[in-house]
Amino acid sequence: MKLYTKPQFDQLIKNGQNRGKDHYPVIKLFMPGTAHTWLITELDPDEPSLAFGLCDLGMGFPELGYVSLEEISSVKTRWGGVERDLHFAGKYPISVYADAARSCEQITEDDAVLSLYVKQKPPGKKPS
Repeated sequence: MKLYTKPQFDQLIKNGQNRGKDHYPVIKLFMPGTAHTWLITELDPDEPSLAFGLCDLGMGFPELGYVSLEEISSVKTRWGGVERDLHFAGKYPISVYADAARSCEQITEDDAVLSLYVKQKPPGKKPS
């Protein structure tokens, strides 16, 4: 399975050209039969096999960081290799997923949990 489609690749590269922003995850990768999950927001434009996102290896300490797509693609378990969640759609900025994951000790897609970590706009501020 391809880790991303052409439109996803284009968005990941575009996000990588704007580092430091609170991007929405573009793809979710996982390792079947394990608790390994990655929410990827961007690719390094100069080294597209280097991805940034929320990484959860199932040890209770999900963290933001860089991961080598080549490295995780090379790992095989008895259930296969890394796969892309075909139904995932990032609904929140990566900071929301990260805050919720730290609280839950794992990546979650539960809207009831994630909505607790959405940053509220200060009262009286007009959207820009």
